[in-house]
Amino acid sequence: MLFKRAKPTSPATETFPLTDTLIDFDDTIAKTPDHQRRKHELSRAPAKRSIAEKWMIAFSLTGLHLLATITFYQLDLIKLSTVYALLGMLALMILLFFLVFQFKLNLHFRERRMKLPIVSVAFISMLVVFYLDPATQIIFTPFAFIAIAYGMYRISTANLMFLVIGVLLAQALIIGLHYQQGHNLALLRLEAMHFIALLLSLPTFIFLIGKVQHLHRVLNKASRKIKYIQADAKRDVLIDCFNRRYMVAALEEHKLLSDENGTPLCLAVIDLDHFKRINDEVGHLGGDEVLRTFAKVAQENVRASDIFGRYGGEEFLLIFPDTSLLPALNTSERIRAQIEHFPWQGALQQRVSVSIGVTQYIPGESVLELFSRTDTAMYMAKQGGRNQVVVEEPVAAPIAAVTPSA
Repeated sequence: MLFKRAKPTSPATETFPLTDTLIDFDDTIAKTPDHQRRKHELSRAPAKRSIAEKWMIAFSLTGLHLLATITFYQLDLIKLSTVYALLGMLALMILLFFLVFQFKLNLHFRERRMKLPIVSVAFISMLVVFYLDPATQIIFTPFAFIAIAYGMYRISTANLMFLVIGVLLAQALIIGLHYQQGHNLALLRLEAMHFIALLLSLPTFIFLIGKVQHLHRVLNKASRKIKYIQADAKRDVLIDCFNRRYMVAALEEHKLLSDENGTPLCLAVIDLDHFKRINDEVGHLGGDEVLRTFAKVAQENVRASDIFGRYGGEEFLLIFPDTSLLPALNTSERIRAQIEHFPWQGALQQRVSVSIGVTQYIPGESVLELFSRTDTAMYMAKQGGRNQVVVEEPVAAPIAAVTPSA
């Protein structure tokens, strides 16, 4: 053996050998980094970005452009009317999109976050400001890249390319209007220099964004697959409940939480009576159907906070976090009664029952000792005639049995 331990009171069984029990409930598992990670994940609620936070991101980007424009005004590079025009366009844009989202008009579009319309309106406002004051072309270039980056994960590469082409054409038109209005050759050269820089850099930026979008899709697909694999690793796919590995980890984690918080913790071991005989009479496919039906009935009779899973074969575990012994006993008895009176078909009529052992965690005992006491209570239920719930009190007290007649 890998470690020494006092002989548990629970005897080894045909389906659940003692060595498996010792290995699964070894206390050294609780000291591993993986256990600490699972414990952290258990107590951590997944964070989700709120709608207000998403709006704040959009407002901050438009606010940065407004701040740069105001700074240019303070430096006497642009007129005050340009600042007022930008303020009016931003207010109108915010009101427009607020009403669209408020009345859920965005749900009629394929891209419900409407990143393309938002980026398009942002470009229109920047082009208008550029038309009103040629000096703002200095800030037009960097904010053009910021606007495209804002929608890069929601707007396709083709749509971004069409948008950029439209922006460049509009910019070229504005440059022509500026020259026609003032015939300023120096200004024309300066604006043409900025235009050529955007003409060469923006399409390249869109091309690189396409590569990033492809990588983003690949990573999202891989992430979904990993989540499916992780979910499958926790489930017993045959009968659709948690599997042995997950139940052992969950019991270890809730034992530690009980030690830290002082909350009660109960455990039930459930075993189907005469399951070998059921398999012999209805076949293994019929036996599998019995397991699936039992698991479904059991999960329908537990709380959302309770954790039900298959330990192996026809033996199941039911963990009751933050639960004292009496509620755990009531739930176990309800499951037993539901299985006894379930309308089984054919040869299974009045032939399927369960024996259940229930115990409450004693602070300071190991997970192995808790499982061993619960397993012993379940075997006493079997020795006492099966189809009953046996409870072992968390303190030194006689073992009480809840029989069908009781």
